[in-house]
Amino acid sequence: MAYEKKNGRGNGGGRDRRPGAKPGARAPFRYDGAQRKAREERRDARPENTEKEINENMVVGRNAVRELLASGRDIDKIYVQNGEREGSIIQLIGEASARKIPIAEVDRTKLDKMSAYARHQGIVAFAAEQNYSTVDDMLSLANERGEAPLLVIADGILDPQNLGALIRVAECTGAHGVLIPKRRAVGLTALVGRASAGAIEHLPVARVPNVTGAIEDLKQRGFWIFAADMGGTPYYSSDFSGPVAIVLGSEGEGISRLVREKCDFVTSIPLHGKVQSMNVSTAAAVILAEAARQRDLKKE
Repeated sequence: MAYEKKNGRGNGGGRDRRPGAKPGARAPFRYDGAQRKAREERRDARPENTEKEINENMVVGRNAVRELLASGRDIDKIYVQNGEREGSIIQLIGEASARKIPIAEVDRTKLDKMSAYARHQGIVAFAAEQNYSTVDDMLSLANERGEAPLLVIADGILDPQNLGALIRVAECTGAHGVLIPKRRAVGLTALVGRASAGAIEHLPVARVPNVTGAIEDLKQRGFWIFAADMGGTPYYSSDFSGPVAIVLGSEGEGISRLVREKCDFVTSIPLHGKVQSMNVSTAAAVILAEAARQRDLKKE
């Protein structure tokens, strides 16, 4: 039998009336069938990501971060405890600033949770899964293949699964590189690497200070810039055969107003269903497949 819930204490709030129980003893906590089922459902609904999967690119503590900086490996971001400006940490912050690595000040509680309560000494860094490339690397790759360069610009994608899938699509459809912003966007984390199915090993990914500046630079290099957004020319009527960069927006916000204004054209995917949006990697697959088709025809 299940004990009644009393005084907000859950089952077991009343006296223990079992034979041999001590006078005044409370009844032990017991789950009835419905409670046990609810507990099991909550357990099964927990995310499967382990602490190792979430934090495997994390480097904790001053000495470890110093060695990471000395290694030359690309670093996505450094978190520093609020007010921590003493001793060796000043030098570490200076080195990170010189390399234009994003630095965020957070309270100690967040650093504790982030590092799984390891001895972080006021600093935690996240290294990139793969070193970043440059636009010049992408142009060299296009030149080696004898192709007009085709680049993808990710405008503030926050979800690692989406960025990884986008990189995978770009590599499969023959793009020469992906550009991502340094701030307010996910970097090349371990989760991105896994979602890309290994594509980050084969496709250059560059990190740029901001997307609008990158667009201006590409225009000076002779690129036409297409914003993948609503209200534009259907993608199958757009000309992707020359030096082209295609901008795709974030999951919730899409392409920012300033970025869209910098683009030369807007290309759209006509939608015929009730749902009026696609996942960013799905939209990329549709548009980049058309770009690949046009380029194959040009080779014939």
